[in-house]
Amino acid sequence: MPGQEPAGEILAPYLHQQAGEFLRGLRLHREAGPDNQSTEEAAHALRAAARRISATLHTFRPLLETAWADQLRAELAWLSGTLAGEHACSARLTRLLDALHRLAGHRVPPPRGDTGTLTVGAARAGALLDRQLTLARTRAHSAALQALGSSRFHAVADAVALLASEVPLAPAAAAHACEVLAPAALEAQDRLDRAVAALPLARAAHPYNADALGQESESQDGPWHQVRLLLRLHRYAQEVLHHGLDEREAPERLLAAGRALDRHRDAAEAASAASGAARTPRIAPATAYALGVLHADQRHEVEAARFAFQRIWQPVAVTQAASATTAVSANPAASATAAAPATTAAP
Repeated sequence: MPGQEPAGEILAPYLHQQAGEFLRGLRLHREAGPDNQSTEEAAHALRAAARRISATLHTFRPLLETAWADQLRAELAWLSGTLAGEHACSARLTRLLDALHRLAGHRVPPPRGDTGTLTVGAARAGALLDRQLTLARTRAHSAALQALGSSRFHAVADAVALLASEVPLAPAAAAHACEVLAPAALEAQDRLDRAVAALPLARAAHPYNADALGQESESQDGPWHQVRLLLRLHRYAQEVLHHGLDEREAPERLLAAGRALDRHRDAAEAASAASGAARTPRIAPATAYALGVLHADQRHEVEAARFAFQRIWQPVAVTQAASATTAVSANPAASATAAAPATTAAP
């Protein structure tokens, strides 16, 4: 943990390292050429480094030159979002087609383009999703290529190249790390804790929740996505605090919680894609029905991810609260007796 050393001596080397990872990913992306697998891996490395730099600039903003940090963070967010679009569309299509075959009873999904024993409605639903998401993926790919060739991207790359050798620190970075670095990381943890406390974790304690099909469940997606982002900020802040130490991996609890929230995001976005496809004009009733079943399946996956997160984050307290709520619901008479005010006998 940080001690009496200047905060800048911990913060700057971490940013140097992440800038180097960004530049390495950029070089790999340029060398990948038409190889889709290598290009995807290089883009992932670029996004990962961009996320870490951006998160560090956000969490430890008071220790940096604010105008520089705010501008670079905005540009890295633009770049990361642009590069993520193609992979997101491809992964969403794979997830939905696999779910269609799983719902049809296929243990192993057939090759792409093979409908197997799908019903006519399910086969048409898959074809519709394939057309829509392939088009979205093509557009995202074109946007990424255009972005990587733009002057805006080259300006970002130049800024990160400078970051690899020099970090514009504010005077506050000269203070002891234990006085400024650790409190900033603690604030990131507090924001996460407050966001988690606002989630309906007691309801998420039920593994099979009929609320998954209600509008209220979908309206809760936003707060859960926000917790995912805050968890990532907290995890990256911990990386800064432990940079240079033997602890290279984040605690398993944070990693497992992050994986659960990633599944939550993927399932929610897949459900939204199925719902959007079902609103396509003039589709056959059987196709709309198959898309409705697919939407319901993905919403159940959302609830399963929430249940998994609850088990990881609050495995004891919330489970006990949910059990108590269930017990009260099962015995309303006892609840009413317990809630009744005590009366005293008249003198």
